[in-house]
Amino acid sequence: MGHKVNAVGMRIGINRGWESNWFATKKNYASLLHEDIKIRKWLEPRLKDAVVSHITINRTKTDKGYNVLVNAYVARPGVVLGQDSTKINELKKTLQSLVKSGNADLKILDVKNPDLDATLLGKWIAGEIENRQSFRSTQKKALQRARKAGAKGVRTICGGRLGGAEIARAEGYKDGVIPLHTIRADIDFAHVEAATAYGRIGVKVWICRSTEKDGDKEEKSEGGSKNAPTKAR
Repeated sequence: MGHKVNAVGMRIGINRGWESNWFATKKNYASLLHEDIKIRKWLEPRLKDAVVSHITINRTKTDKGYNVLVNAYVARPGVVLGQDSTKINELKKTLQSLVKSGNADLKILDVKNPDLDATLLGKWIAGEIENRQSFRSTQKKALQRARKAGAKGVRTICGGRLGGAEIARAEGYKDGVIPLHTIRADIDFAHVEAATAYGRIGVKVWICRSTEKDGDKEEKSEGGSKNAPTKAR
């Protein structure tokens, strides 16, 4: 067996960023960390209908503590915002009571292309399985949706008591390229669980959105070659 590394964590600092951005001393690091965990555990169930992709937390140091900005990326922002914005205002008030380190603010942001988000695609597969749809056809539809949206490659795996079988097994499908060892490749990964009558079904999704760096794209657009000699400095 090889060592399995999370494709997202492996690329942090290269083409991915942290989901919590702040700096703290040793004295208050633990309290801020637990506060982040509390915010996410409280917010995700309340935004379930909006289908949450991920939540980022940014803290800015001030004289009176921290300014905490919580950004929730969802597939259906209209469900939360609505016409009169009453639900979002209630969430902001409750969030302020949870945050003890300073002032808190909540923003609901739209995911531009949900079919290229591994978490959203995984939640869609899990939802279809919970609705008693075939796990095979559901995975194949997911591959088609991601490829149609412009993905370079997609891979899905469902594991558990598939179809209600007594013996658990895993079955997956792949389309395109998923270069996991190529660090510059922009690969999104997610693990979602589907709660069925016969047990939990684990769903894993890998989506390769790009295989090039931003610098490589600029060189190609200017008509330059990757192997062209560089100028002397």
